[in-house]
Amino acid sequence: MEEINRRSFVKKSGAVAGTTLAASMIPWTVSCNSPSDKIGVALIGCRSMGFTDLKAFLAEENVDCIALCDVDKKILEEKATEVEKLKGKRPQVFADFRKLLELKEIDVVIIGTPDHWHALMMVMALEAGKHVYVEKPMGHSIEECLMMVKAAAKYPKQMVQVGMWQRSSKHWFDASEYVQSGKLGDINLVRAWIYKGMGEPVPAQPDGTAPDYVDYNMWLGPAPQRPFNKNRFHYDFRWFWDYAGGAMTDWGVHLLDFAVYGMNAGYPESVSPGGGNFMNKGVIETPDIQQALYNYPTHTMIWECGLISRLGPYGMHHGVSFTGSKGTLIVSRNGWMVTSEVSNKDSKKFIADIPLQPAIGGLKEHVKNFLNGIRKGEKLNAPVEVGAKTAIISEMGNIAYRAGNLLHWDATNMKFTEEEANKFTKLTYREPWKLPVF
Repeated sequence: MEEINRRSFVKKSGAVAGTTLAASMIPWTVSCNSPSDKIGVALIGCRSMGFTDLKAFLAEENVDCIALCDVDKKILEEKATEVEKLKGKRPQVFADFRKLLELKEIDVVIIGTPDHWHALMMVMALEAGKHVYVEKPMGHSIEECLMMVKAAAKYPKQMVQVGMWQRSSKHWFDASEYVQSGKLGDINLVRAWIYKGMGEPVPAQPDGTAPDYVDYNMWLGPAPQRPFNKNRFHYDFRWFWDYAGGAMTDWGVHLLDFAVYGMNAGYPESVSPGGGNFMNKGVIETPDIQQALYNYPTHTMIWECGLISRLGPYGMHHGVSFTGSKGTLIVSRNGWMVTSEVSNKDSKKFIADIPLQPAIGGLKEHVKNFLNGIRKGEKLNAPVEVGAKTAIISEMGNIAYRAGNLLHWDATNMKFTEEEANKFTKLTYREPWKLPVF
């Protein structure tokens, strides 16, 4: 597999100002040397997955919640109260994450904000001397992802784990090991999919004024100035290009990760788009039906998603399948299984069917791995190189959709050969926010 270490990733993506390639290879140094050492954590972005992450941290020994930050005062107070019930101590609360980063007792910052904030907050937390657990997708553009790898290289004393927790689920690796064993025969087709099962379209909402308990300007941050709209705010922000990349970057980073890993694959040679916004047209921007065909020298990888229905390929909500000449392996968060092809000559199976093997591991193990990385120097399961690669591949599918064309990827220079498509690889930050340069 074309596993990208920090050194080669930085080299591929340009010179690093203010640091050196040698510096990027300095072994991790850690501030906590044993599980008995207290680790102080803080959460930025307290709604939904961010708070789920925090609770996983607080379930571990000798972890304290020092502070919470959110632009929504109601959510902030609600979650502070919940932490107090869990731990017997109320955390400090902030509306501005920059104030939170000034607290010296914070060792780890969890970033659970909308995607468009991930890059800036990760860099600023590293600059403040914090370890970082950043939710997926790691970045909101290809340019951001490349920059974030450079940033991690500049701060080798801090650990950065991306919230791709399937990387701490053993059964995904067991399935990948079977795929790589050759037992499936020649594998020429890989599929990854998510059917969200929303049941009905997102209802249209009029533009209006943000609630008085929300700092909407801070919520927007580097994103373009827009009127407040409920559909562009909590949860549904992910259906708008300013802040996220739809189902592709919401679930795609999880599933395409192992579609690529299982095949020992690198970046695709090209990607072509399919789909459209059929039931949510004019209400959301990202597609409600989407396909992306990624072409590799030996196989095709297909991504597909749907927002309304729940049943995808094989009658499954989500999954990754590897179809070989002798059989097909399907893996999901529920486990993995193998079904044999049958010979046309004698109707005999080529390989033994394998019934559903149980799911093993998840978020708990992912958090534990991160804490062990801080305390013991344990290798991280989802470092920035892993997060960047999968986020970039997901972005490639979205860019092909937005460009409406077959696109070819130059992996040496980390750009499309079709120059017009490269405008989608970057974001224009709203003042006064600026993309860090390394």
